[in-house]
Amino acid sequence: MSDDLAAAHSLIRELKLGIDADTVEIVRLGGLTNRVYRIGTGRDALCLRFPGKGTEEYIDRRVETIAAKAAAAAGVSPEVIHADPATGILVTRFIGDAVTMSAELFASRAGAPERAGRAFRQLHASDAIFDFRFELFAMIDNYLALLATKEVDFPAGYHEVLREAEAVREALAAHPVAVVACHCDPLSENFLDTGSRMWIVDWEYSGMNDPMWDLGDLSVEAAFDQACEEAMLRAYFGGDPTRFDRGRMVIYKAMCDLLWTLWGLIQHANANPADDFWAYSVNRFERCKALMATTAFPEHLAAVRKGPV
Repeated sequence: MSDDLAAAHSLIRELKLGIDADTVEIVRLGGLTNRVYRIGTGRDALCLRFPGKGTEEYIDRRVETIAAKAAAAAGVSPEVIHADPATGILVTRFIGDAVTMSAELFASRAGAPERAGRAFRQLHASDAIFDFRFELFAMIDNYLALLATKEVDFPAGYHEVLREAEAVREALAAHPVAVVACHCDPLSENFLDTGSRMWIVDWEYSGMNDPMWDLGDLSVEAAFDQACEEAMLRAYFGGDPTRFDRGRMVIYKAMCDLLWTLWGLIQHANANPADDFWAYSVNRFERCKALMATTAFPEHLAAVRKGPV
């Protein structure tokens, strides 16, 4: 952390931010892979992000920079003050009147799922263009190729379930939807809630994608019950979703766990100390299997295969 603080002081001087680098308050914030700090206090506070070790293997910082700036222009993310794709260092405005969300807060803060749904709608309906196509099965292949270079086990049965997911690939390919700018990694902690507005941060995995990925993934990350999920969907659509839209959202709930299982294995192989990533991977995979084994899952798959009606 001392190295980070020295780098932070140096960066403040270099960028001429009008902050006294010698006296400014610097506070460590959360983060699973990156090191994040609040610089200063009050309305002029900034957020400084140093990239985590090994993230250059699977994150394109140039693509992230484009997405972060476009999301800010769309009004759903804080202003980007400085972004260096070469180093991965990112400085944004700090949203001081907001609460960093968690699964528990999404369940307890009145209207939070609705505010998240409206924020997604604002992003998806914007003219934002991200310079990456978030393609589920291509990313699975890329992660598998990266894991092939490391010494790591897979949760029992992973490759069998991956073969079962070919039916998902075929159903989604039967009626392709227009891709839009998506966050693609909606952890609860990537949402900042003011009580009247939901901000979205951290655009490392963002790309042009099926918008239902964002809704399905958030439902998983925030452990939404049926009521929260319905509130998010109705706020997003302004009413009930079609069977085709709901089917894709449910399918992506399983597929995000299938994908992020591999991400967790990469963290485990890289000895990331932020969490028990073996347990993380196993838990995600078991949740994926459980959803795919429900009687409702084939019905949602059939609705996607049938297409819009």
